[in-house]
Amino acid sequence: MCRSIKTLRPPALAEEATEDEIRAAALQYVRKVSGFRAPAAHNREVFDRAVDAVAEATASLLADLEVRGGKRAERAA
Repeated sequence: MCRSIKTLRPPALAEEATEDEIRAAALQYVRKVSGFRAPAAHNREVFDRAVDAVAEATASLLADLEVRGGKRAERAA
C-alpha cells in the first residue's frame, strides 16, 4: 500500500531517522490512507492529529526495535 514511503532505518544499521524524516513518512502515510494530499479546512485538525499520532508511533517503534547482533537504541526523553 505505501511502497513510496522512504525506509527510515536500514535493517542492519543502527542509524537513526531524524524527526523531519519521521514526520515526512507520517505525512505520506496519512495522505495515502486518507486519500487526500491536503485536507479541506474542516478536516485539517483531524488530519494533523493523525500525522502527529503516526509520527509518535513511528518514533517509538524505531526507538524500541532491536536488531540482531546490535543493541537497542536509547530512547530520547
